[in-house]
Amino acid sequence: MLPINVRRAVLLLGDLVAGVLITVAYLTFAELDGTDGLPAFSGPPWLGWLVAAAVGLPLAARRIRPRTVLAAVTAATATATLLDLTREPYVAVAFALYLVALREPVRWSVSLLAATLLVSTAGVYLGEAVLTPSGSVADAMPTIGLVWLVVGAGWVVGVVTRHRRARADQAAHRERERDKQQIQAAERLRIAREMHDIVSHHLSLIAVQAGIANHVAEEHPAEAREALRVIETTSRGALTEMRGMLGVLRVDPERAATTRKPAPGLAGLSELADRAAAAGVTVELDVTTVGTPPPPGVQLATYRIVQEALTNVVKHAAPAHCAVRVVAGDGLMTVDVTDDGVRPARNGSGGHGLIGMRERVTMYGGDLTAGPCPDAGFTVSARIPYLSRENA
Repeated sequence: MLPINVRRAVLLLGDLVAGVLITVAYLTFAELDGTDGLPAFSGPPWLGWLVAAAVGLPLAARRIRPRTVLAAVTAATATATLLDLTREPYVAVAFALYLVALREPVRWSVSLLAATLLVSTAGVYLGEAVLTPSGSVADAMPTIGLVWLVVGAGWVVGVVTRHRRARADQAAHRERERDKQQIQAAERLRIAREMHDIVSHHLSLIAVQAGIANHVAEEHPAEAREALRVIETTSRGALTEMRGMLGVLRVDPERAATTRKPAPGLAGLSELADRAAAAGVTVELDVTTVGTPPPPGVQLATYRIVQEALTNVVKHAAPAHCAVRVVAGDGLMTVDVTDDGVRPARNGSGGHGLIGMRERVTMYGGDLTAGPCPDAGFTVSARIPYLSRENA
């Protein structure tokens, strides 16, 4: 689709061409000698040129001054009829009236249509039945009817085009509103996932460390102080992340992507491992990236999957040993988190954590499996495809 400025220039050029063609047509009419059975123009040549220019050339400005152009063209065409120059049914007037119907308010449009039909009727009647009595009033009526038909058609086409464009604008507005609502819903869902992961992870670590501190407070005060230090550090980290998320909520969701902090990625996995280790889970972390690093969204999904998996180990299986293996390459992110902890029996297929992990993976067209190991422990495996720059 052409830019607006280019389209406007093309339309103005088209109006100029139409105006020149109509002017040339009227100059031709001024040269006719009456052999077509209609009265011939008998005035001086300069007058014919002037009237021809007045009928056609104003059309070049019809998009700039539609009402002024309509008045000028209507008056010039009626004058041409009185001078026996007219051989067409007021096409120039129809062209001018089209823009009036398209651009002007309905009240102005209808009033100008009525005035145009009145002036056109008067011009045809006086030209055919009074000044050049080539026929009776009844003979002039078909010509008047044809002029009304052509002029009225120009106005009707303008009105129809106006309503069609208004409906198209309304449809486009509704589409924009739907897109905005979808963006807002997607951003709210993203925030909900982030909030769940942040709160669940940090509070789980805090709960574990608080239990340790309470258990060893009397006999091992140094360990209790270390647990309290971890609680303090974890709490501050949670508050920092929560403030960031709440700051996003205070702005327009459509602007959230440009205002929030960079999302955590593969570089933050070692910090997750350290936090889990502080809560009694020994983490063996192996991160391998082949070629170009995966997109930030895939890295964030991987980070949250590992975070949720470690959180579940801390909550349900600590103390335990956990192996985290992450491999990114050839357009595929592979995540495997396996622990050897003993979990209490649970009913159901999992809480919001597993649902959130599955949603993140599904969003990229991947798959996730999670379940107990044959001997002991639990495994979370995710496969997330992505389009790397090397494969693009």
